[in-house]
Amino acid sequence: MIGDTAFTTLVTERLAALPGVAAVALGGSRAQGTHRPDSDWDFAVYYGDGFGPDAVRGLGWPGEVSEFGGWGGGVFNGGAWLTVADRPVDLHYRELAAVERELAEARAGRFGIERLLFHLAGVPTYLVVAELAVNRVLFGDLPRPSYPAALRRAAHTRWGDDARLTLTYAEHAHAPRGHVTDVAGAIGRAACEAAHAVSAGRGEWVTNEKTLLDHAGLREVDTIAAGLTPSTLPTAITETRALLDAALSASRPT
Repeated sequence: MIGDTAFTTLVTERLAALPGVAAVALGGSRAQGTHRPDSDWDFAVYYGDGFGPDAVRGLGWPGEVSEFGGWGGGVFNGGAWLTVADRPVDLHYRELAAVERELAEARAGRFGIERLLFHLAGVPTYLVVAELAVNRVLFGDLPRPSYPAALRRAAHTRWGDDARLTLTYAEHAHAPRGHVTDVAGAIGRAACEAAHAVSAGRGEWVTNEKTLLDHAGLREVDTIAAGLTPSTLPTAITETRALLDAALSASRPT
């Protein structure tokens, strides 16, 4: 097997040569130095006119290549799961014009939240801005934004309000009926929403939910969820609310 540096160079050169590709970046744990030996390799291609999924298929790497919009549309508009030199590669499509638009929106404190598989709370549209800030550019030039003050305030407020509403609905609609599964889901979702708020308040970029609760100091919610039974639901919601409110208060941007 080739070494990591040679592997990175191989993938970068092949991707950079595709039509319309303006930049290539390494993302995920590999970019941040937190990877394990079995971690995937996450690459993003920033493209303009001329790029398309057929160009990726033409590389001849085995795997699955999606069409544009194949991963839900929105900011997460598709990519590929590939095997390159016996290593698992996740490739993300990033339309350069869309990324630049979301960067401008984030600087103005505006963003949306989109549904995405494997993400309990969905993903904010400023995810692609977070990637610019934390990913490692391998080819081309990309902006390296700091966390906008307007976004810190807006995201902390919106995510925090969503977390509180999620718990309140569970408290009134599911807990009185003994709906353990529904309350468990609400606690998980509210915790992730609050963790997004905490990260925003601190000005810390988030690109996925894998370690979101840990970084926000909310992993204690596991203990609450582990004790759920029909009779403990009201208490569990009260304890979760107290935990989340404390974290939200401590992270409120000034």
